[in-house]
Amino acid sequence: MPLVRIDVVAGRRTPEQLRLLADTVQEVMLDVFAAPPRDRYQVVTEHPPGQLICEDTGLGIERTDDLVVLQVFQQGRSEEQKRALYAELSRRLGEASGLPAGDLIVSVMGNTREDWSFGLGRAQFLDGDL
Repeated sequence: MPLVRIDVVAGRRTPEQLRLLADTVQEVMLDVFAAPPRDRYQVVTEHPPGQLICEDTGLGIERTDDLVVLQVFQQGRSEEQKRALYAELSRRLGEASGLPAGDLIVSVMGNTREDWSFGLGRAQFLDGDL
């Protein structure tokens, strides 16, 4: 059950381009992270220019205002799956939208079953609903 936050600079993409970005990310979640079908939780946030600040950490990575920052909250993925996620996101987003590899930042954060409620004030994983 990955929850994906997608942060971009406002005004750089049309609604259709934002949907393509989100759809491509979801395809990778299904293929690489083995997310179940209909298990789609994404938050797309557009930030005014100058409010998404990401330097290159001394790696010499070129960035533009087309920057995409992904935060993936998940449980139980291996290092191999995470490496595959980074590579596949870069490849597919480049193919689908022309996103340069330097304009993609991905952070994967782990959590546990008790860290989720899908609504109704309940812990569905802990209650045995999922």
